[in-house]
Amino acid sequence: MNSSPSNRSSVVIAELGPTNTGKTYRAIERMLEHDTGIIGLPLRLLAREVYDRVTARVGEGRVALMTGEEKRLPPRPDYWICTVEAMPVDRPVDFLAVDEIQLAAHRERGHVFTDRLLHARGRRETWFLGADTMRPMVQSLIPQASVKRATRLSQLRYAGSRSLKSLPPRSAVVAFSADRVYELAETLRRLRGGVAVVLGALSPRTRNAQVAMYQSGEVQYLVATDAIGMGLNLDLNHVAFAAFSKYDGAEQRELFPDELAQIAGRAGRHLNDGSFGTLNTLPELSPRVVSAIETHRFPAVRSLIWRNASLDFSSPEALLDSLSRAPRHSAFIRVERADDFDALKELSHVPAIRDVATSQPMVELLWQVCQIPDFRKGLFGQHVSLLRETFLQLCEGDGRLDPVWLGRQVSPLDDVSGDIHTLMDRLAAIRIWTYISHRSGWLHEAEQWQERTRRIEDALGDALHERLVERFVQRAARRSSRRFVRPAAPPSGGSDSPFAKLGLLLGEVPGAEGGGLTEEQFVQRVVDATHDAFQVDASGIISFEGQPLARLVRGKDLRSPQVALGEPEVWTGGARRQLERRLVALARDLVTEAMGGFPAEALTGTGRSAAMRGLAYRLAEGLGVISLEEAREQWRLMALEERERLRALGAREGQRFFYVDGALAPHALDRRCMLTALFHQTPVPKGVPREPGLAAAELGGWDARVLGYEVLGTVALRIDILERLSESLRHPQGTRQAQALLQELRLEGGVRARVLRELGGSPGGASAKRRRRRGRKPQATAPDKRGAPGQSAPPSGSGGGERGV
Repeated sequence: MNSSPSNRSSVVIAELGPTNTGKTYRAIERMLEHDTGIIGLPLRLLAREVYDRVTARVGEGRVALMTGEEKRLPPRPDYWICTVEAMPVDRPVDFLAVDEIQLAAHRERGHVFTDRLLHARGRRETWFLGADTMRPMVQSLIPQASVKRATRLSQLRYAGSRSLKSLPPRSAVVAFSADRVYELAETLRRLRGGVAVVLGALSPRTRNAQVAMYQSGEVQYLVATDAIGMGLNLDLNHVAFAAFSKYDGAEQRELFPDELAQIAGRAGRHLNDGSFGTLNTLPELSPRVVSAIETHRFPAVRSLIWRNASLDFSSPEALLDSLSRAPRHSAFIRVERADDFDALKELSHVPAIRDVATSQPMVELLWQVCQIPDFRKGLFGQHVSLLRETFLQLCEGDGRLDPVWLGRQVSPLDDVSGDIHTLMDRLAAIRIWTYISHRSGWLHEAEQWQERTRRIEDALGDALHERLVERFVQRAARRSSRRFVRPAAPPSGGSDSPFAKLGLLLGEVPGAEGGGLTEEQFVQRVVDATHDAFQVDASGIISFEGQPLARLVRGKDLRSPQVALGEPEVWTGGARRQLERRLVALARDLVTEAMGGFPAEALTGTGRSAAMRGLAYRLAEGLGVISLEEAREQWRLMALEERERLRALGAREGQRFFYVDGALAPHALDRRCMLTALFHQTPVPKGVPREPGLAAAELGGWDARVLGYEVLGTVALRIDILERLSESLRHPQGTRQAQALLQELRLEGGVRARVLRELGGSPGGASAKRRRRRGRKPQATAPDKRGAPGQSAPPSGSGGGERGV
C-alpha cells in the first residue's frame, strides 16, 4: 500500500451516516469477499470485538489482530483487524477500510485518521466509514470517491428526563468521569440489584466480562463513559445522560450535538427502536439539539487535524521543525499538541540524549521511544523520565533494555490486591510495558516478556472485574463470580459422559486464591487460547488443556458444524456466549484444515466472475476435492489470471479429480472424515482414512468420495493414492512405478490388473501412452489448449463399473 496518490485504488467508497446503519458490518462482509484485507478501528476494544466476529466466520488461522498492546499473528494471515494507529500501512492488501473517520477532527488523534484518509488504500477497493458530517471533506479531498449515505435501521426518539429509579430495563447511564460513574453505579445497585460498568480505561478482558454480564441479562443496567459511543454493540433500549460536559485532555467543555448523538445512537439495535434522554438532575435538552439528534443532521466538519508525515531525522531539532511544519491545504489544521511531540521537545534538551542522538538511526529510535503511550495520564514529567531511561538503555551495549531494570519496573505491578482505583492504576501502568514488549528488537527474550505482561494485565483485569462485581452487583443477583471448587467426593451415581467432570474443571485449574478460577477467568483463558490449546477427536469432542469442554454437532452442511457446550447449565449466559463464539472460530479452522487451507469464502464474493464463484463454491462443498466432471465447464470459462490465482492457492487438475493439494494430506483427510461422520451422524468405516486401500465392501454403503476414496472395481483407493497412481502412468516406465505402489498396498493378481486397467495402464507393463502408439483408444485426453481439465471417466459416487475394460 503505497502512500503516493499515484498508487490509489480504482475504487474508493465512503459510507457515511449515523449509528446503527450497519456500516461496519457491511465493510467486514465486503472485506471477506476479497482475498486479503485490513480494517482500522478507533478502539482496541472494538478491534477485539471485530476480530472475534471475523474469526468466527473464517477461523483464527486467517486473521491477525494488531493493536498497540496486543498482537495475534498467525503464520500467513489474510485479514488484519487493527486499531487505526496500528494498521500496517506498508502491507499490500486488496481491501482496506477505516472506521469512524470523523475522528480526523480529533485534537490529539485526528492527524492519524487524516493520514489514513489521504494515503491508505487497498489495491482493489477502499472504504471509509463515519458520520455524514464528513461528506464535504471527503468530496473535496478524494473527488473520485463514491459517497453513499447510510440510513439508520431503527428510529431514535427523545424520551425526556427520568429519575434513576424510573429508568426502564436495558438502559445505559452515561457520565464523563470515573468517580461519577461509580457514584451512579452504586445508586443503581441499591435500587436495582446490580449494574455493569464500562470505562475506556478498562482492559479488554475486564470490559468484555462486564459487557457479557449485561448482554446475557444477568444485570439490566449499564453505567458507562462515552467509551460506549464508538461501535460497541450493546442491546440497549435507552440512553440517559448524567452530564453534558467532559474533560477532553485540555479543558472541561460542553459536548457538541454530534457527540451526544454518537452516544445516544447506541440505543436501539438493528430494527429495534431506541430512546434517549437525561436524568432529572439535569435540564432538558433544547428542542434544537433534540431535533438534530433525531434527524441526524449536524454541521459539516470544515477542518481536519494534520501533521506532516515527511519527517527529517537528521537531528532532534530538525525532527521538531518538520513536525511543526504548517499544512498547505486550507482544510487542515496542524495538531496543537500531542504527547509524543511534547516528549520529544522535553528530551531534546537533555544533554545525555543530545550527545547520543546525532545520527538518523538514533533520531528515529528517539522518535519511536517518544511514541510510547502514557496510559497512566498522570504527571507528564514522570512519563518523560521513563522515556529518557528507556532511550538511553537502547543506545548502550547490545541495544536492548536491561532485564534487571525491566523486572524492577514490572514486578511491583504483579499484585491483584487493592481497591478499584489501585487496580486501574496498575492496569494503566502494565499497558505501557505490554506496549514496550511488542517493540521489535527492544528486549531480550521478548516473547517471554510479552507473555508476562499479558498475564499480569489479565490477572489485574480479572481482579478488577471481581471488585466491580463485589461493589456494584448484589451477590444474590450474581452467580458467575463463584469459584468452582472440587468437592471432597465425586457426585454419586457417576456418569459415562465425557463432560461429567466439566462442573469440577475450574477447581482443578490453578491460578486464583481458593484453589480455582472464577468463571470469568476460565472463560477468558479459553477465549485467549491459541488453536494448539484445543484438541478435537474423531467424534467431534472438543477438549481444552486435556478436559472435554464442548462437542461439534451437525450443521446445515459439511462446512457448517455447530458447537454445543457440554453441561450447558454450568455456565451463565454471558459465559456461554463468549465460549460459543470462540469455539465457532475453532470449528471454522477445522473446516479450513479439511480444505487444505483453501480460502473458498474469499473467492465467492461479488467481485469474482461467475465461473470463479461457481468453482470455488463447488470446491467448498467438496471440502477441497471434486471430480473433473464437476470442474470442467467452469474451469473452461475462467480467464487465465483466475486459473493462475487458483493454482497459486493450491488447486490442481488431477487425472480424475480437481482438488486442493493440501486437502489430500493425512491431517486434512482426518478432518474430512470427522466432519463427514458428524454430518451423517454415523461413524466412518474402520480404517478410514488412514488405510490407503480398502475392499469396497468395507465402506458399508458409504459414498466413497465423501470419505476421500474412489472405488475401482472391488477396491476403494484413497484419492491421494489414486492421483499418485494416475500421475505415474502418464510417464514412460510409469506402469512399473504403479505396479510397485499397488504391491505396497497388497493388491495382487486380478485385483491389481483391474485397478491398472481402470486407470488406463496395462497389467503387462505398457503405459497408456505406448498403447496409443499401437492404435489403442486412450482412456483420457490431455488438457485442451484453453486449460480445461481433460476428459475423464464418468464419476461415480461409489465407483464400480467396467470402465475401459
